[in-house]
Amino acid sequence: MENKQINFFKSKDFNAVLKPFKKGTVVKIDNIEVREKEKHLNIGLYGWYAICPSKDLKKNKLYFFSLFDEPLLLFRDENNNIRCIKNICPHRGASFFGGSISNGELTCPYHGAKFSSEGTCQNIDRITCSHIVDNNYNNYAKRIHLSQYKALEKDEYIFVYFSDKSETDLKNINDVLPIKNYELIDNGFSVKDCVSEEVLVDFKCDWSRIIENHLDILHIFWVHGDTIPDKDVNKNVLVSFNQKIKINPTYIESIYFYKSNPTKEFIRIKYIPPGRILIYKGEPSVSRYVQVLDHIPLGDNKARVIVRHYRKFLKNKLLNNLILFKEIQKKIFYKIFDEDYMILKTQTYNHKLGLIKNDEIKLLGEDRIINYFWNWYKKSEEKDNPWKFINKNKELDVYNEIIFKYPPEIKKLEIINNINIIRKTFIRYLAPLIFLLLII
Repeated sequence: MENKQINFFKSKDFNAVLKPFKKGTVVKIDNIEVREKEKHLNIGLYGWYAICPSKDLKKNKLYFFSLFDEPLLLFRDENNNIRCIKNICPHRGASFFGGSISNGELTCPYHGAKFSSEGTCQNIDRITCSHIVDNNYNNYAKRIHLSQYKALEKDEYIFVYFSDKSETDLKNINDVLPIKNYELIDNGFSVKDCVSEEVLVDFKCDWSRIIENHLDILHIFWVHGDTIPDKDVNKNVLVSFNQKIKINPTYIESIYFYKSNPTKEFIRIKYIPPGRILIYKGEPSVSRYVQVLDHIPLGDNKARVIVRHYRKFLKNKLLNNLILFKEIQKKIFYKIFDEDYMILKTQTYNHKLGLIKNDEIKLLGEDRIINYFWNWYKKSEEKDNPWKFINKNKELDVYNEIIFKYPPEIKKLEIINNINIIRKTFIRYLAPLIFLLLII
């Protein structure tokens, strides 16, 4: 197999660079290794999104959310299958907010229409209407079905496959890509012997900017140097890295090595489109931890991040409870997100005003993965046009204020977690001590 080494970063057209080479040639662009026939990520923003942790979708409860500003809801049907439907009743177009779910049967609050997957067609891939007070309703109900997207439960997450068109019958969805590229085991991680902590936070800013932020390794020294418990990560330590980037159709991975010690690895970042990032160190099979960040584009300037940290150390449950390890980890997560938030807000403002342009932003060599991400994102946005509802509902905020009930801003989540730390510390340490003193 032929190998070629070229130096190229300033141009944005990878195809133009690769054009002179034959099929099967491995081309190294700076430290980016690209096989000619697999020279870019699959283009497109439609695909699987991790919407929420499994524990958040409770039986007989409705979970309201949005993707690219389209109002949706999740629930568990009578067979405990995960359902994702448009938050629109096909009878009169009302929302299901204020309705109910009982044993998998969804009831609209407007006229009492009931929907279940056990309709007259006996097709569990279809959610059919079965009841309303009307003499002709039996014939009417046979033709009424809820619009839905494919959804499933995996690794204690609820996933939804978002596309350009919802369906009344999931058998019509025949082009759904497998979710395996998202699965940790498919990426070399076995987390069955790990413990984990997670937080879920919402941002009032552009979701693509949050992905860019999490792909950027350099900012952690400056922004999070006083928060991350690592003496080698702070703004007083100037560190240079060699960067090796792997690209194929399903992911892009960047591995950072210290320039002062080229065999010593600092960190790895793996982006799996459209919304998952893995952060870890060393080969997945031996890595002591993996941080999983899922990015959900709720809507224009509204985004959600689920961060889950799997680890192979400090696994003893009793010890974790005694030292409040989970609460301390959450405190660090919230602090890091809060430190990023103002930067992300101002970036979003500049981005939306069109102030961030190619000729005004000068990327460094260490920003290669950022450059590649934006090239991919621009093409994906043009291909799928997922923001088609923005202009129609820009002035309508009833969903934001009444229905979706987005989690509070990060500062409030920090306060709640801090109060929880104080409460548990008192119960576990101070209360027994006071009781002992009273006895003495």
